[in-house]
Amino acid sequence: MVGNILNHLYNDGKVSPVEIAMLAQYAENQFFGKPCGLMDQVACAVGGIVAIDFADPAKPEIRKVDFDLSGAGYRLCIVNTGGNHADLTGDYASVPAEMKAVAAHFGKSFLRDVSEEDVIREIPVLRGEVGDRAILRALHFFAENKRVAAQTDALLAGDLDGFFRGVMGSGLSSFCYLQNVFTTKNVTEQGLSLALCLAERYLAGKRAAWRVHGGGFAGTIQAFVPADDVEGFRKMMDAAFGEGACLVLRVRSEGAVRVF
Repeated sequence: MVGNILNHLYNDGKVSPVEIAMLAQYAENQFFGKPCGLMDQVACAVGGIVAIDFADPAKPEIRKVDFDLSGAGYRLCIVNTGGNHADLTGDYASVPAEMKAVAAHFGKSFLRDVSEEDVIREIPVLRGEVGDRAILRALHFFAENKRVAAQTDALLAGDLDGFFRGVMGSGLSSFCYLQNVFTTKNVTEQGLSLALCLAERYLAGKRAAWRVHGGGFAGTIQAFVPADDVEGFRKMMDAAFGEGACLVLRVRSEGAVRVF
């Protein structure tokens, strides 16, 4: 939003949404000290459902996916569990650091330049060199890239069930292998785990999907909830995490824009 304000006040709106997203990432990395990627910023700046390829971080390839989630009868529910982010920078930073450590074993900077088969072959050596969690996170990375491609194809084909299968598979992999649903620094606080458990209890058997949202460790989950079930879902989550904890959203096609 701030980027768009400056863009229209001083640049006649000529700075692209992607460049604004990259400037926002720079601000977070350099001035806030959060080692975040570019995904959230692009989602906010570009809007809608997008598939992003970060092969070249300076020029990410962005593909808008034309699918109307609201028109299909669904709402995106974001549940804020109220977790404390105060001491989580190390947890967030450990995810890319451990994946890069696996890549470094093969003389590469990024896992996308390493094959999954090579990682599996080298597991006996990697266990002693980078540890089991780094290997699990690397294997999550490979599987997640495949899921993203499958989910994109599913939405483009109008296959909502295929998309939801990807959401559920991604969430399970995040919990088991990426391990970003709670921090080991405070194992008594597991709001995300509790929210996911409640979502499963309420939505099991329905045409729906849920998973950890964002970087994880604390904060929020996301759930794609049928419109008719939204109010009951919201009441349940608000009862557990406080009034207003469950935000019911519509995914609009445009991102941050100037309103004329």
